[in-house]
Amino acid sequence: MSSSLTKQQKVQAIMTILDELYPEIPIPLDHKDPYTLLVAVLLSAQCTDERVNQITPKLFARADNPFDMVKMSIDDIQAIIKPCGLSPMKSKGIWHLSDMIIKLHGGEVPQDFEALEAMPGVGHKTASVVMSQAFGVPAFPVDTHIHRLMYRWGLSNGKSVEQTERDAKRLFPKERWNDLHLQIIYYGREYCPARGFVLDNCIITRQYGRKRFINDVLKEQEKKRLAKQKKSATKR
Repeated sequence: MSSSLTKQQKVQAIMTILDELYPEIPIPLDHKDPYTLLVAVLLSAQCTDERVNQITPKLFARADNPFDMVKMSIDDIQAIIKPCGLSPMKSKGIWHLSDMIIKLHGGEVPQDFEALEAMPGVGHKTASVVMSQAFGVPAFPVDTHIHRLMYRWGLSNGKSVEQTERDAKRLFPKERWNDLHLQIIYYGREYCPARGFVLDNCIITRQYGRKRFINDVLKEQEKKRLAKQKKSATKR
């Protein structure tokens, strides 16, 4: 654990580790253009990327552009996307945003935060993902992984995703935002999960993490160790 580092040195050290672990950064959601990415991101709310990637080929075989999508009924869309969860809301969102793209934007996904966020089912995070991954515009979409890790690493107070995004944008260089948000997501899934977290597996938290969080983890580990010891002693 390094307590003598400045926050900027800590940020640099974290970026170095992430670059070593993830030199290649594939986009997790399969898509072929801004429209299919927008639909995939909308489907990914409270659903795994893996499941979304299983469902989108079926949906895009029927409609991979807004013109074909509005020819389908909302019920048709819902029947295909049901395994992703929240299908009543998501199917309405997909149909209506497709209609909006045709009527207001000539059938093209707008390269604009305000226009994207005006669409049904599209919040700031979804708009940020599309702007960064489809158009290469610097953005820092904050999902649950980034929110959790920024708190654990002592880079944000964890009060809200909005605050976490502001802190991430302030601490990390703008030209790195698009890569970093994906690197942190991959790292969170692999080494720093919400459940089943193991301090020894997470080099960044172990070396640069929030002291209070680390102490809580160590206390919990010790509690489990003592409980296990007590259990084996009573068996003898």
